Amino acid sequence: MLLPQGDAVDAINPSVELTEAERIDRLRLIRSDNVGPRTFRSLVDHFGTARAALERLPDLARRGGAQRSGRICSADEAKAELDASRKFGIAWLAPGEDGYPARLATLDDAPPLLAVRGDNATLMRPMIAIVGSRNASGAGLKFAGQLARELGDAGFIVISGLARGVDQAAHRASVESGTIAVLAGGHDCIYPPEHGDLLASILDHAGAAISEMPLGREPRARDFPRRNRLISGAALGVVVVEAAHRSGSLITARMAAEQGREVFAVPGSPLDPRAAGTNDLIKQGATLVTEAADIINAVAPIMERPLMHPASEPDSEPFESDPQSHDRDQITGLLGPVPISIDDLVRMSGASPAIVRTVLLELELAGRLERHGGGLVSLL
Repeated sequence: MLLPQGDAVDAINPSVELTEAERIDRLRLIRSDNVGPRTFRSLVDHFGTARAALERLPDLARRGGAQRSGRICSADEAKAELDASRKFGIAWLAPGEDGYPARLATLDDAPPLLAVRGDNATLMRPMIAIVGSRNASGAGLKFAGQLARELGDAGFIVISGLARGVDQAAHRASVESGTIAVLAGGHDCIYPPEHGDLLASILDHAGAAISEMPLGREPRARDFPRRNRLISGAALGVVVVEAAHRSGSLITARMAAEQGREVFAVPGSPLDPRAAGTNDLIKQGATLVTEAADIINAVAPIMERPLMHPASEPDSEPFESDPQSHDRDQITGLLGPVPISIDDLVRMSGASPAIVRTVLLELELAGRLERHGGGLVSLL
């Protein structure tokens, strides 16, 4: 199966184009304290616009038990960030805008704004992620490059994390056909630093780089799992070439499965610790890969299905304007350091989903709640 180069588009027809004021408001909201992508979406779904949500942040945080108001990003700060980004050749795009990967936009924790540098057309084409060990074997590096080349020749864009090992091998082999680097830090904080030349080559050959982090942000340990969800979320599927137990690549594979993406794994010798993770993935149901055709054939039916942006949160219950104190106390009392599902909170508290969601939002904006995958929450 070959995709016609330049014609195959993995996208919903872009129907969104933010005004400058809307872009500033969205950047202000996501840069404010205790507002992550899921909270951003909840706020905008409920209040209608980022500006309206910004006005309600102090009151919601106070109701959640905040001792003092969290920092709210100012309009001047947001304008300065946008101006600095443009000088660097970066555009901050919202889901639905041209250049924002269509499959990434369907996630419930999609970045409200994505920092994009490079060729927008490349970002709208079907993607396959290739990830694996930073300390890969020579055979692993060779096979990652072979897969990337063959996928590129078939019309797919290879997306990866610009890391050492398998990531860089996949990028280098697909520079000519188009590849996308997903950064854990800001666009000016390349990690590892020695891959600056590789990134420049990617951008020079109609590739692209994406990040949700501001300029000047050095990547920290907790930023890499956040980056990994972008790699898997933008792709049709994730191919793991080599991965030891507890490898970051296995986190990407797990996220891919949670996002409804295909998971592929390359088998390896049971005597090689670098193959332990991939062999386990195959035992757990990942598609075994020995050639690019295995991937291409598996994703062909998926590409025939129409993509739909979610119109609102999966749980479309409205928020409660101001929950009663006994409801708030009961829901908070059910929370602890062990994650619990929102459905269980509704069932155990006897409160409506709207009340539970409102209390959780208040606690999150007060910095007292952590959200986990699979609709789980815990108290900090």
